[in-house]
Formats: sequence, structure tokens, C-alpha cells
Amino acid sequence: MAGRKAAVLGDDKIAFTTMPGLSKVLIANRGEIACRVIRTCQRLGVETVAVFSDADRHAMHVAMADEAHHVGPSPAAESYLQMDRILSVAESSSTEGIHPGYGFLSENERFAEACAAQGVTFIGPPVPAIHAMGSKSMSKKIMIDANVPVTPGYHGEDQSVEKLKHEAQQIGYPVLIKATLGGGGKGMRLVEREQDFEAALDACKREAMKSFGDDTVLLERFVRKPRHVEFQVFGDSHGNVVHLFERDCSVQRRHQKVLEEAPAPGMDMALRDAMGDAAVNAAKAVGYVGAGTVEFLVDSVTNEYFFCEMNTRLQVEHPVTEMVTGLDLVEWQLRIAGGETLPILSQSEINERVLSSPSHAIEARVYAENPLTGFLPATGKLHRLKEPQTRVDERHDQLVRPGEGSSGTHPVVRVDTGVREDDQVQVFYDPMISKLIVRAHDRPTALKELSRALRSYQVAGLPTNLSFLDACASHPAFLEGGVTTAFLDEFGEGIVNAARAPTPTHTVALAAVRVVLERHAAMSNKQDAWGHIAGNFRTFGEAKEAIRLCEQHVPEDLTEEDVSYDVTVSKTKRESAFNVHVPARLGLPEAEVLVEVVDRQPDGRLTVVVDGTTKFDLDSSVFANNKDALEVQLFTCGDSRALGDLHTYHLTHPLELAVNAEASGGASGAPIVRAPMPGKIVRVLVKEGDAVKEGQQLVILEAMKMEHALVAMKDGVVEQLPFVEGTLVEDGATLVKLASEEE
Repeated sequence: MAGRKAAVLGDDKIAFTTMPGLSKVLIANRGEIACRVIRTCQRLGVETVAVFSDADRHAMHVAMADEAHHVGPSPAAESYLQMDRILSVAESSSTEGIHPGYGFLSENERFAEACAAQGVTFIGPPVPAIHAMGSKSMSKKIMIDANVPVTPGYHGEDQSVEKLKHEAQQIGYPVLIKATLGGGGKGMRLVEREQDFEAALDACKREAMKSFGDDTVLLERFVRKPRHVEFQVFGDSHGNVVHLFERDCSVQRRHQKVLEEAPAPGMDMALRDAMGDAAVNAAKAVGYVGAGTVEFLVDSVTNEYFFCEMNTRLQVEHPVTEMVTGLDLVEWQLRIAGGETLPILSQSEINERVLSSPSHAIEARVYAENPLTGFLPATGKLHRLKEPQTRVDERHDQLVRPGEGSSGTHPVVRVDTGVREDDQVQVFYDPMISKLIVRAHDRPTALKELSRALRSYQVAGLPTNLSFLDACASHPAFLEGGVTTAFLDEFGEGIVNAARAPTPTHTVALAAVRVVLERHAAMSNKQDAWGHIAGNFRTFGEAKEAIRLCEQHVPEDLTEEDVSYDVTVSKTKRESAFNVHVPARLGLPEAEVLVEVVDRQPDGRLTVVVDGTTKFDLDSSVFANNKDALEVQLFTCGDSRALGDLHTYHLTHPLELAVNAEASGGASGAPIVRAPMPGKIVRVLVKEGDAVKEGQQLVILEAMKMEHALVAMKDGVVEQLPFVEGTLVEDGATLVKLASEEE
């Protein structure tokens, strides 16, 4: 492809004068990142080709692309990881380039080689760079030769258990076992004690082989309280390499990033310059081309920094860099893959432009998962999905127009997503709903904007981590800045427990009134009612059944935290007012609450007055779940925190979700271990007749790309093992049945 050059426009902006060299691009991915790439391609006039599995036939990225092709069954291994099928689609659709996104085939050197062999441009780094940086042991050797500091450890070829145990002793515990081809927290185990080493090694190797096809590992000294700081680098095929500053990704759970921000809080210019130079040297050492990220661990006490790894792809958290630089990194990828030079060749010019107009950006990853149940991922229908309103700031100068829209304005609130209301979060893939990114002129303002956006985000149908994210970002330690990767180890339990507080009494009253209003609307005028609640109930039959469950106004059964109580709702003389009796519950006294609905918008939002004094603007969602119950979810509107510390409240009507007799032992007293979600049994660690102790691991279930160890809740003897390894099981399936030792 012929090179294209950038032209300078005025004193403060840079823009390309030509269209990209690639005119048609296949996105070998799904979900949020596929939609993200398609948006930039649409802005640039580049045609897009999507691929999809059975589960994604009606997905958002399929609808957005110019054309879409089926590549296989729902599991990623049978569709999105099928290189031959994707390359066949590229050939039949006359695709010129393939953008791999992140995950899946993005760092697969065999795929990059196959693209080159077929004459298709791989929109990523050259194969040698992927190869060198794909192996953690090889990459560290290269970094040592390039004078880039690395973490002390063992990167040798001898993979025997005896050799690895010996090297771990030499390094000193705690040590980190890492798959050499790993990433995203997979194939990684922290070992605190020598006696735990072999079990951790076995689990790490098993996970690595399953995820990456190679169970080679390395060992590293574990820095107990490091910061995770990474630098965005870009190189072109003409030998130019620059960095676009750093991102702090220290808030992590199980090595998965939760919050990311740019710039890193509290980093002085001397350290920033030194680490930036090291990142550029790392990229140059492997002849890097395209977008990459060089990750460092920074000792929070000494400010020593160590090379961790290089991700040879676009990172999940790339939007925070786009927000503070005004650059569209996907556009850079497309143009560099087409043979163009970097639009800005001078590091000093980038530094001057970015630092002369400083801003701060933070990204939060919104997942369908339940923090109250150990962050178990959730699957199912998004009955309601209302994103925070995107806001823009026309005063922000940009280097290159960002990918979000063509107005030339820079978003203050940005939502990158791959799902829509009524879509399904699939069991086969990562349960991410979106990435929420905010930007402001300084960090305190950005944090306030993030909290506002999180509290206005509405999701119903599945549990989410929205309240958890808000609690993390509002924690005093995070507000101060400069937290380490131990942040959630230190404060996570308290952050999660804050969400366990009982729902405020007036909120319970509002939920009960909301159920009554829904029933009244449906029963008084069925034709209008079905239209009104069509977005909440999946079918006419389900809506009818849900209303039958609400026939009696008194009492209304509500459930929270598996505790059921009767809330009595009585009409007053005023048409829109209700008296609500809330019984004593969860440590709170009984109460009488007067609720008056003073306004109802066409979209269902209510303005209510409680006890004649407190006015609430709230939104809500009521829908039928899979267990013949109504799910009632209340949302505060805008910046309001009057409902309490959380931004959503979830209750169930009537009681259908409490632990049943069999699950808690039943009449026989036999404890049951059930699947907490749909998944695949990858290991059965016991056999029938085995005596087990409380807390002992029994079965390992793979779901949502992660392994989950299920343990015995009490001492006992394994009585039944209904399923063997490799079996796909449904949510709630009995995996192990235990008998008491006496039985």
C-alpha cells in the first residue's frame, strides 16, 4: 500500500488528508470491540465485514457491519477461534485487512502468518514481534538486552516440578506462577507458601494449556504492593516509535482490571519520562509496528519499575488514552497497517500538545456479575438497558478527531458497548456489558462525573457491578490516588459489604407501590397495558402469569437477600396516594409510609412524595423472571442519592428465590452442591464414597472464560456425582450430593 501523509491544520490540530489505504476490513471479533472498530471504519468510509457465531446471529456488531458471515457454533473455540473459516470469509468478501480486536486471535502469530500468506493485511504488529512478546520468558530476555528493567525470577526451559520448586525457593515466597503465553489473569497463580506450590502449578498449567495451548510457565518475585502502570506505544513500518503516555490500572480483581485512568496519579515527570523511554526502547527492540502496550510494575515505596509484559494488540482500556490525547487509536491502526507513517513523529511534540492542555480520564468496566455472590458472572436477557447520557465538551482541543461521532467535539462521558436492551448476555463469552469512560479537566472532577454516570446507568434483568464500581471509585484511598494492586485485597470486602445493607424502608414502600401500579395498569385496560409493559415482559403469556401472581394487593410479598416479608399496600382517599405498612426486617423497625405519585411520564418515570415531605424522581423496571416472579428494580435519576447509598434497588415479588429445602439439606439433611451458573465441568476432584471436609474443593466448573472451584459446605461423604468431566450443565444443576458421616 502506498504511504499516506498527515497535514498540519492551523496551530493546534492534525488531520489526515487522504482516506486510509485499506478500503474493506473484516473484524475478527465480537461485542464491544467489534462495534468500536466498526464505528471508526464508518467514519472513515471503510467497508466492514463482521463474523458471528450461532449465539451472535442477531448481535449488535452484526447489525452495524456492512456485511456479516456465520463462522460456526456458539463456543468461541468453534467459531471466533477458527482461523480457516475467518480467512475463508476474508477471501470470499474481498477483504483487504483483518482487525483482530483484543482477545481471541489478536496475539496469535499463526493467524498473523496465515493472513500474510493469503495476502490479507493483519492490522497488528509483525509476526516476529508477536512471537517475541507472546512468550513472557523470551520477552524478558529481550528486555534485559535492551536495558529495560525486569522483575527478578526464573524464565528457563527446564519445566520439571523439582526445578520449578527449587527456583521458587531461591526467589523466595511469595512467588507468582505465570503462563509464558498468558494474559488477562489466565494461567496465573500467586503462591504464598511452599506447601501450596504444586497444586497452584498444576492449576496454572491446566488453565494455560486450555487457554493458550501451551503450559510452559515462568516464576517471578511477587512485589506485594506494586502499582500497575502501562504505556501506550505506537510504531510504523518506517522505523518510527512513540508513546502516548501512561495508564494506571492498579485496581484489579483476580488480575482483571476494574478501573483504569490516565494519567497515573502522583507520577512525577522524571519517572514518566524514564518509563516512557523504556517503553519505546522495548517496542524498538522487537521492531514493533502498530498499537501496543508495555506494562510495568512500579514499587509504590521505592518508585522502582519493572517490565511486566507487552500486549501486542489494542488494549481494552485504550479509550482513556484517546480521551486525554484526543486521538482515535483505531484510525492510527488502520492507517499504519496501510503503510502510512505516524501522524506525529516527534515525541516532544506529543508531550507538548498533551501536557499543555491537561485532562484526566477514567474507565470503569461494567459487567453482568454479582459482587454479593463472589462476583459470579450472570447470563440472560437485558430487560432494561439505559446508558448514562453522553456529554461533550466543545472546548477541548484535539490532535485528531476521536472516533465517537463526527462533530469534532470531545466526549466527557462515553459508553463503548456491544449489547442493546433485550439482548442476551451469553454464557459462551465474557459478560462485559460496556466500558464507561469519563473525562474532565482534573481528576477530582472526573471522579465526580464517573459517580454521576454510574448512578444514572440502568440495567435490569441481570445483576451488575455498577454499585461496586461506584463504591471503588468513591473509596477514600482511591480518591487520594496512587493505590496499589492490593487495593481490593485490602478494601474489597468492606466495599462489597457496604452493598449488603438492608434496603431503606421508604424504598421498600416504593417498590410495593410500583408493583401495584403495574398490576393496576394491566388489569384496567389490557390493550394499553400490554403496550405499556411490552419492554418488561417477554411474552403475553408471561405478563398474564405475572399479573395473576399480583392478584392480592394485601399483602405484597417482597424478597431481599433471600428474606421474605409482607408489605401491606392500602389505597387512601386520594387517587394517587397509598399507605404502606413495612414490617420489621433485617434489623430495621416496622414503619408506616405514605407514598403519593404526583407525576408519571410517558416513559414510565415517576415523581413521588414520601410522607408528604421528601420528593423522589425515580425510574423503575418490573419484569417476569424465569421463576414465575416479578423482579422489581428501582433507579435513582440523575445525581439524586436520596434513596440511599446505592443507585439501584432490587426486590422480588412474590418469594420464589429463597433457598429451597433440597439445596439447604432437605428432609434427609443431605447437602447439595449446585452449579451457580451454566458451565462445563472440567474437573471432578472426588469420587463416590470419599470423606470430605468443609471447604474442600469438589468440582471445578468453567463458565464465562473462568474456572470456579465449588467446595463442600460441611463435612460429609460423597454420595452421588451425577456428571462426569466435560459435561455441560445448567444453572442450578446438582453436581455433588453429600451424606453425613453417620449415614
